[in-house]
Amino acid sequence: MTDAERLSWRHLRDRQFDGLKFVRQERIGRYYGDFVCRERRLIVEVDSGQHADSVADKRRNAGLETLGYRILRYWNNDVLRSIEGVLKALRLELAAAPHPVPLPVIPGSGAGRARERGGDG
Repeated sequence: MTDAERLSWRHLRDRQFDGLKFVRQERIGRYYGDFVCRERRLIVEVDSGQHADSVADKRRNAGLETLGYRILRYWNNDVLRSIEGVLKALRLELAAAPHPVPLPVIPGSGAGRARERGGDG
């Protein structure tokens, strides 16, 4: 993890952020998200400026959005300079869309099997 990712994780882990469960490097379909909140269908990416105009990232985001996820991208320097500002922006985003519809089952993800066993996917 980068310094910015470590700092972000320090605030997101163990339900410290508004009681929401985030996981690190979660696989979603054929992609991975830096920090994923399944219950809110939210992916938080913490990246360097090289991702600003990335065609590959745009394709990846489109793929993740078709799976029902929102992607929020924060830049490393913003996280390192003002983690409180980033967390405030994240809270505002979560307040804007607090209750997503159920996640689609992603083939090969095990989500359907977990639901059959009574798990949360």
